[in-house]
Amino acid sequence: MVVALTMFDSDRHVLRALRAGAAGFLLKSTPPEDLVGLVRVAAGGHTVMSPAATRRLLDTAAGRDEARQRRAASLRTLTERETDVLACLGEGLSNARIAARLRLSETTVKGYVSQVLMKLGCANRTEAGLLAFEAGLGVSG
Repeated sequence: MVVALTMFDSDRHVLRALRAGAAGFLLKSTPPEDLVGLVRVAAGGHTVMSPAATRRLLDTAAGRDEARQRRAASLRTLTERETDVLACLGEGLSNARIAARLRLSETTVKGYVSQVLMKLGCANRTEAGLLAFEAGLGVSG
């Protein structure tokens, strides 16, 4: 059992320690009397974290979840054809493959992809494809 005790309080350090198998992540600023109890808790099979690191990680996770929920709600703003294109993006299809499947020109597909990215607030087609996959979109054509 390992508990990381460090002065470095960043998400990168916390995640690195936990991925390496640490049972906890505590800061050197933790009062000595608390350290003893927290090490005992970790020895009992529980994960222990400094309050600041826990709060930051939860805030980060909540922010990502809220953004994902906003994008999922924005799916309702898509037209039927835009939804078809998004479903194809979720399958990882190129513009040429989408055009062939939906019987559209590649130029038209590029326009639809741009509209989908804008409406969903996605930075790129991969992000939109992941959103489509998470939403369980299937191709309707």
